[in-house]
Amino acid sequence: MTDVRPPTLEPFSRELLADPYPAYRALRERGRVQRTTAGHWLALGYDEVTTLLTDQRFGEAAGRGGRIRLSRTRREGPHQLLGRVDTMLSQDPPEHARLRRLVSKAFTPRSMQKMRPLIQEIVNELLDGIAGRAEFDMVSELAWPLPVIVIAEMLGIPREDRKRFKRWSDAMVATLGGDYTSLDEARRSNEELVEYVSRVIADRRKQPRDDLISRLVAAEESGQRLSEDEMLGTVALLLVAGNETTTHLISNGMHVLWRNPEQMARLRADPSLLPSAVDEMLRYTGPVHTTRRTAREDVSLGDARIAHGEVVIGVLAAANRDPDKYADPDRFDVARNPMDHVAFGDGIHFCLGAALARLEGQSAIGALLARFSDLRLVDDQPEWGGTFAIRGVTRLRLRVM
Repeated sequence: MTDVRPPTLEPFSRELLADPYPAYRALRERGRVQRTTAGHWLALGYDEVTTLLTDQRFGEAAGRGGRIRLSRTRREGPHQLLGRVDTMLSQDPPEHARLRRLVSKAFTPRSMQKMRPLIQEIVNELLDGIAGRAEFDMVSELAWPLPVIVIAEMLGIPREDRKRFKRWSDAMVATLGGDYTSLDEARRSNEELVEYVSRVIADRRKQPRDDLISRLVAAEESGQRLSEDEMLGTVALLLVAGNETTTHLISNGMHVLWRNPEQMARLRADPSLLPSAVDEMLRYTGPVHTTRRTAREDVSLGDARIAHGEVVIGVLAAANRDPDKYADPDRFDVARNPMDHVAFGDGIHFCLGAALARLEGQSAIGALLARFSDLRLVDDQPEWGGTFAIRGVTRLRLRVM
């Protein structure tokens, strides 16, 4: 089997950021599972990626991905590092099952559906701030603030604390996206977030409310509860996993609609297609491009033999354009309804916030199309940002006609 080099594990070049899919297609045509010159493996086919995600012979814990670094201020020194706290993303069974069962009690389908009116209210409030203007940036004024405001509301963060909660979140996410120019700001934000959430947890223990932190405090499974570090790690994970990714779902989705005006017109004419359209956006141009697993034993994947301890990078974005799975995969179709895409992963680590992300995407995109009957792109080439792992439109200027 020939060794290959993936497009890059560093931030993409401008050209690859704008359209990495031809590179994915070329790689997949050379082999659905292949070793890179860096010594990792790539899984690029749909069947191979879903096997990687669902076969428990591939695990998370050996790679220690998905751990959250937490620190808190102490009076006698600058800061006290709590270390990297395990979250659901960094755990294998049976510990993963314990954490997932506890946290999922706060993400029941009923809880998520109760969020729909609140999400729509936040979307409308953000769009009210745009009303009357001839031009605006959809990312900074809608797609970027929406997810963190929703999470803050879920956690029970008061409205007056939204701005600093957003600042903490942005600083933490920036370093995960490969921006290491503001590490001091990220560290301060980390400390301030931990101290703030610790106070909220203590308050909810005394006086529970109808919010996510209260439900995390109350969650119990077989006599076990979440420790404070586990609750802090869960809150941080929500900020990291639910912030930039949902922003890119909305911005990438709107961008592909403008690139396919006949599909935009079809969606305007039939808003009942919104759920299908959002899942097609996730399949066609989803924000999360890769995930990784470590072989817990010698195991076959496709026609490759993976040795114990070797790392396999699952290229979700390539799997979602696999012609063996989807007919005409490079065609965007708002009525395709591809509910089996892997943009949210699969198996035991399937994204717990998938329903929430879908609700936010449907609300934001549906409201934009309904409120503005004629929007035009100001720039033919929007700004893209990201890495081999997460990619999205970071600036999308629109003109109201």
